[in-house]
Amino acid sequence: MLRVLAVDDEEPALAELLFLLRADPRVRSAEGVLEAAEALRRLGRRGADGAADIDAVFLDVRMAGFSGLDLARLLAGRAEPPRVVFVSAHAEHEEYALRAPGVRAVDWLLKPVRRERLAEAVRRVAELVAADRAPHPGRSGPRPLADGVPVEREGVTRFLPVADITRAEAHGDHARLHTREDSHLVRIPLSTLEECWRAKGFVRIHRRHLVSLARIDALRVDGGRLTVRIGASVLLVSRRCARELRDLLVEKATTDPPGNGR
Repeated sequence: MLRVLAVDDEEPALAELLFLLRADPRVRSAEGVLEAAEALRRLGRRGADGAADIDAVFLDVRMAGFSGLDLARLLAGRAEPPRVVFVSAHAEHEEYALRAPGVRAVDWLLKPVRRERLAEAVRRVAELVAADRAPHPGRSGPRPLADGVPVEREGVTRFLPVADITRAEAHGDHARLHTREDSHLVRIPLSTLEECWRAKGFVRIHRRHLVSLARIDALRVDGGRLTVRIGASVLLVSRRCARELRDLLVEKATTDPPGNGR
């Protein structure tokens, strides 16, 4: 469960946000502070094990003095930064806040915050935090990344074989692994998966997508754009990757025995 800090210099808005956060079953604790300096002091405290004890900060963009953007930039430079969700009464802040240099925000909420929209932001944060806490196959573990990946769901960690994975999608320094049935977010860059799984028949088709050649159901050219279909998903192939993908598919078609299916 999540440990959350809310930061807003308007007391009524802070109280409302804390009320909504504490009502979410995925939030274990929610604390509130009225200024960025106070937030920094709170975030400087550590748990009994020496680790950070705040998972996410829900942060007002516009505050007197030290702004939410300033605080987010400071937090991004930490070794273990909390996840950041921006909150603002001004819709025009969304574009520059989410794209501001040095800022990595999970989501954006417009005031007055709606319960269902907050729930979506909490879900996104919870997925990322769960991936952060999961065992990192690059650091330890008896099975190599080339065989599969440890994934966590509802507090249970299991091993997901590479053979079950149809594609992977980049999410910053994480990747979402898709199977025919579901998906899992893991704290592994897509570039690392590409390097490890190339020998398993995976190919990069876009800066955001890594796919299993064996799981491609269809290849299509439409209006000069090349796409692949994997199950119900249609993915764009970048011009830079198109030639390699075609070559690999031709090679696969000529080397696979007749009638060999998935």
